[in-house]
Amino acid sequence: MAKTVKVMLLGDVSGSPGMGALFLGLSSFATQEKVDFIIANGENASGGFGIGLSEFDTLSKLGIDVITSGNHIWQKDEIYPVLERGDRLIRPINYPEGTIGKGFVVKNGIAVINAQGRQSMTPIDCPFKVVGDAVERIRKQTKLIFVDFHAEHTEEKEALAFYLDGRVSCVVGTHTHVQTADEKILAGGTAYITDLGLTGVQDGVIGSREDKAIERMLTQLPIKSEVKEGKGHLQGVIVEVDADTGKALSIRRFTK
Repeated sequence: MAKTVKVMLLGDVSGSPGMGALFLGLSSFATQEKVDFIIANGENASGGFGIGLSEFDTLSKLGIDVITSGNHIWQKDEIYPVLERGDRLIRPINYPEGTIGKGFVVKNGIAVINAQGRQSMTPIDCPFKVVGDAVERIRKQTKLIFVDFHAEHTEEKEALAFYLDGRVSCVVGTHTHVQTADEKILAGGTAYITDLGLTGVQDGVIGSREDKAIERMLTQLPIKSEVKEGKGHLQGVIVEVDADTGKALSIRRFTK
């Protein structure tokens, strides 16, 4: 029987409720599920915007192997030296050449690539071309490749998944904070879900206070979002892949 690898991917960690959910529930849940590797998007870990050194240290101590990010990674410059190391925290790979940090990492035989969409977001380099080129290089080291695509539009996320189908183990979407119910394995063996969801409070507006969101919609003023306090939950997927071929065998979403 072929050896398999089980990977947990967690949706955007939002503020102290998300951090609290990880602290209280991640270890026991990961043990229960017998996962081999954990990936979490941490770009909203610090008060909903960015990630600081304390959040990075906590996520690392909690056993998260790779922390991905997105457009909010630049909020706290204290994290830049950690980002530059690129051994656990990565930023979207398709920022222009010379940008601080690294867009992928290979740990324990598993590669994780972070990319950012361009539809309704900053028009940075093409994620399709940049990720496609990186995949060809990485496949010389390992076939176990997981992609966090931090993007706004479903169309862009689905298109990237089909573009990479058969060349990577899994493509997951982050950024919208609302878990989708379209988890599947594509024809070439790549697992996919449009959005992992939110590790944080589930009954706010994408993890934030609903009153602030409503006020912003009614007034169209630049009112800053505030993380909603309360009990946080873990949300994401567990993907099992064939260790030899890198092809996905199953994908299951969860809210815990």
